[in-house]
Amino acid sequence: MKISEIIEIIKKFYKGPSDDIGTVTRDQVLYGDINQDCTGVVTSQWASINVIKRAIDLNANLIISHEALFWNHEDHQDWLQNSNNRVYQYKKDLLNKHNITVWRNHDFIHSGIPIKDGLYQDGIFYAFAQAMGWGSYLKGNIEKVRTFQIPETTVMEIAKKMMNVLNIEGIKIIGSPNSKVKNVCIPHHILGDAKGYITDTEKKDINLFVAMEVVDFTLSEYIRDAAQAGKSRAIITAGHFNTEEIGMKYFVKHLEYLLPQEINCNFVQSGDMYHYLVK
Repeated sequence: MKISEIIEIIKKFYKGPSDDIGTVTRDQVLYGDINQDCTGVVTSQWASINVIKRAIDLNANLIISHEALFWNHEDHQDWLQNSNNRVYQYKKDLLNKHNITVWRNHDFIHSGIPIKDGLYQDGIFYAFAQAMGWGSYLKGNIEKVRTFQIPETTVMEIAKKMMNVLNIEGIKIIGSPNSKVKNVCIPHHILGDAKGYITDTEKKDINLFVAMEVVDFTLSEYIRDAAQAGKSRAIITAGHFNTEEIGMKYFVKHLEYLLPQEINCNFVQSGDMYHYLVK
């Protein structure tokens, strides 16, 4: 089966992005030849150099990555070529030598996987919710899989479970680890203004944000003050790639029935982004 055929099968499985998918979606072929026969598939959050090497070991010439390949939003390569970037050249040579194609599956998987009775849910956060045991506790927009009302537990217990589920070495907590929480929100990127989320903590009594990335300003400051004021408020942050990667692991289950059995499909964890030193 051609790589191009595999990509089309996968696209049809999803609800599909609402934008003009021909020009707007991030889900482009990032590298390689889609007209070659597929020898195997590797899924990963990010096609790092080590993920590429593992794909070579598995004789897989298609890597399906959730994030960009060459360290910029739309995977432009001209600036890297013009600057003779040696890491770029190393990665490019590795892909060329082994005829590896990289396709990005970002907007499609977030658009929704079929669940039942015409319902589609975000394929990344559906997998996260299932792994955490939160699937039956969804609140709000059930397609987005972002808010939950879980049985009351502590921030520490959730953090420990996340580390185990995500197979990572550490996690950051803002607020009190011993706070008891039940209303959980997975926000979008907290990189600046957070008035909406701060307001929601009061209006919707959000106890815990499971943040993919969060800066020290705005929401982080508010949560610290809220915790110091005796409120049950906290943030757990494992990092963007670490939090989402479980979705690319779950994705292999779909590939196993979407594709012919002779095409081996494997998840390769891109790995914890961080090393942790604690005093």
